[in-house]
Amino acid sequence: MAVPRTAPILVASNRGPVSYTLGEDGSLTARRGGGGLVSGLSAIGPDANAVWVCAALGEGDRAAARRAGDSHLNPGDTGGQQVRMLDIAPDVFAAAYNGIANSVLWFIHHLLYQTPVEPVFDAEFADQWAAYEAYNAAFADALAEEAVDEAAVLVQDYHLALVPAMLRERRPDLRIGHFSHTPWAPPDYYRLLPDEVAAGVLRGILGGDRAAFLTERWAGAFADCCAAVLGAEIVRDGDGDGDGNGAATAVRFEGRETRLGVHGLGADADFLRQRSRQADVDERLTSLRAQIGPGRKSIVRVDRTELSKNIVRGLLAYRRLLETHPEWRERVVHVAFAYPSRQDLAVYRDYTERVRRIAEEINAEYGTEGWTPVALHVKDDFARSLAAYRLADVALVNPIRDGMNLVAKEVPVVSERGCALVLSREAGAYAELGDDALVVNPYDVEATARALDAALRMSDGERADRTKRLAAAATALPPQAWFLAQLRAL
Repeated sequence: MAVPRTAPILVASNRGPVSYTLGEDGSLTARRGGGGLVSGLSAIGPDANAVWVCAALGEGDRAAARRAGDSHLNPGDTGGQQVRMLDIAPDVFAAAYNGIANSVLWFIHHLLYQTPVEPVFDAEFADQWAAYEAYNAAFADALAEEAVDEAAVLVQDYHLALVPAMLRERRPDLRIGHFSHTPWAPPDYYRLLPDEVAAGVLRGILGGDRAAFLTERWAGAFADCCAAVLGAEIVRDGDGDGDGNGAATAVRFEGRETRLGVHGLGADADFLRQRSRQADVDERLTSLRAQIGPGRKSIVRVDRTELSKNIVRGLLAYRRLLETHPEWRERVVHVAFAYPSRQDLAVYRDYTERVRRIAEEINAEYGTEGWTPVALHVKDDFARSLAAYRLADVALVNPIRDGMNLVAKEVPVVSERGCALVLSREAGAYAELGDDALVVNPYDVEATARALDAALRMSDGERADRTKRLAAAATALPPQAWFLAQLRAL
């Protein structure tokens, strides 16, 4: 039975706003998610008849998707949102998600490959790429079925880079935007991809009316790739007056123009401040303070054990701080939240284990009976993360490369007494927060150790003043405004 076209606004993303657990008796338990997209979509209100298209990620999701068929999930599970969850074959999903999205496109845009030995684009890769195409086609089909004439479609992230062009073929009447939540690789690195794949991803996104990014830097890199790989024409600020050296504003290719946009996703200040003052956060705050000990300062990091987050070099910088500044021994604790990520990939399991090992080595080398230098937490606990934000004297955010990094934006909002931010210049957040952070080259362990020392020595007044300015910049475009800005721009 054909799905009726009812949606004037659609969002497409790999992960949806709800996930399901399948009980032994066949029952399904729904758990609603959070994040910028969930907050953003709520901004348009329940009467807008918007539809969110996502993929089933596990067995519980697949059971829910099969029970719904071509219809939407139970609105009681989704907070009233209309959600269509796609039951994509598990082998196709695994090849597209782990094989291409997380093991190729993520690595390309975060510059993570050890190029003497990887990548290797062989027959297995070709099969995985075919699965990625099929996965994107399933989304394009569902969106085409759901959308009313001239509907607005906001496609999210690197998982769905081919959808705009595929959807354009099916429904040329639609207004289509794509948003990249990751960085974008510069042309020389992007061209590690096989030529047809490199071109295919760009063509996919250029099928939309608009391609948006978290920072002007990533938008510019995308435009540069379009010029280098496709020979596309780049429209820039100042082209009209003969300058043409300004920021890229559009890409012209094969008779179409795709406008470029920048929307720097900000922290949700109201939610964070309210949530961070609840009882469970207070309990964890008491526990963390006891773990740190009276009179000691804290250096806090909150990350997944994602390769790009650079946790290992952060620990090495902290070890170097203790080595070169013995006066900080027994006076500071590094509270490191390293929540395991993508443990179905061997390289991530190895990285997580290395983080554990270095933390143990630091504690063995420098720890005393009354002082544990590194307090490593590996169990994901949002309330505990918020507690750490509240007490942090220093926040260490040193990714190798990051599309934005919301932790850098959240800490100043929640901080109780002001927090010095040590920030990588390779994080997208640097564009907005760099003036009031202590900025580091993420590969430079020595410089990061010096920045940690400077942050620990910063006066209370300077730290408080910087935190106020950081919080203002961090909340300039909260999730609802960020989402509506994209929608209006279409």
